[in-house]
Amino acid sequence: MTMTVAARIPDNWISSQAQPASRDSAIDTIRGIAILMVIGIHSLPQPLDASWATIIDAALRPCVPIFLFASGYLTARSNRVPLGKRVMATLVPYAIAFTAAYVYMAWHNPAMDHRVTTTAARFLLAYVFVYYYVFVYLGCTAGLWLIFRCTHIDTQDTSQRLVTLLGLSIAFGLIAGSYLDPLLLRAGLSESLVQEARLRDIPFWFSFAALGVLFGKAGGESALRDTRSMILGATLIAYLIYAAVRIASLGDSADYDSIAFFGYAALFSILLLAFQPRLAFLATIGSGSYFIYLWHIFIVMTLRDHASLLGFGAFPDFVTTYVITTVVSVMALLTIRRVAPSRTLRWLGA
Repeated sequence: MTMTVAARIPDNWISSQAQPASRDSAIDTIRGIAILMVIGIHSLPQPLDASWATIIDAALRPCVPIFLFASGYLTARSNRVPLGKRVMATLVPYAIAFTAAYVYMAWHNPAMDHRVTTTAARFLLAYVFVYYYVFVYLGCTAGLWLIFRCTHIDTQDTSQRLVTLLGLSIAFGLIAGSYLDPLLLRAGLSESLVQEARLRDIPFWFSFAALGVLFGKAGGESALRDTRSMILGATLIAYLIYAAVRIASLGDSADYDSIAFFGYAALFSILLLAFQPRLAFLATIGSGSYFIYLWHIFIVMTLRDHASLLGFGAFPDFVTTYVITTVVSVMALLTIRRVAPSRTLRWLGA
């Protein structure tokens, strides 16, 4: 479907302005794949009552880890974390999308609580639509900045200190992912609140950014070139384990922050790095993935709230929602890049 859309778009619409020479086309392609996976997850019917929906959802879940892994990998390549620049580039587009999401929610819920404290909490917790990733990314960025600061205090044995800190971060993240929910449940929190906390389990999410740094420092794709088949096989096995755990509700069968999820998502991210895909259209999508992430959900919600889809069943509705959301989101990105000034593009994350 993506290739069909690409074939119908003039080459000059895939603007070089969106992909300057300094960008890594392989990483942008990987991000393009990841954002299409995000749209897929949000297009699935909720809740996931059918096994086929869980199987697809499980396959697509590495999308967020891919973004964090790529961020860590690029950080390792540049050897620096421009914290202020990344924070502003993240918060300004989020604030604009949050305002639009807030209006949409208020429109559909006349009894919505508009107190300043409640609104501030919604903004800080990203408690509108699916924006929890915004502050997960900011938390991971702050973690990378702190680790790189610590390893540059003393230039002696910097690499060894960096590897040690990253390894400890991964270990701590896995521990946090394993025991956060039992701790919160024992403290008397409701399951819904525990789920929200798990979505924002920054130590767990930071494990993927730390892993990306490690592979960036280890040589990235060149170190993985001869092991692609092995990584592919391991990724497939890890996916089967993760999907089986979720379908059978075996142990910690959560969507996120479980050991099974970490194994599959980490291997999937490494697999993409090993193969280094470079597709111009996907790279264009990837370079504007933040814009698509912030705004695609409006299309999904509009289709669910105001459009009668095919009505042939859950799977056809999923496919229809996915196709429409993808096409409209990509066309919106390409169009705004054609008509909007660069400052507006930065404000919108495009």
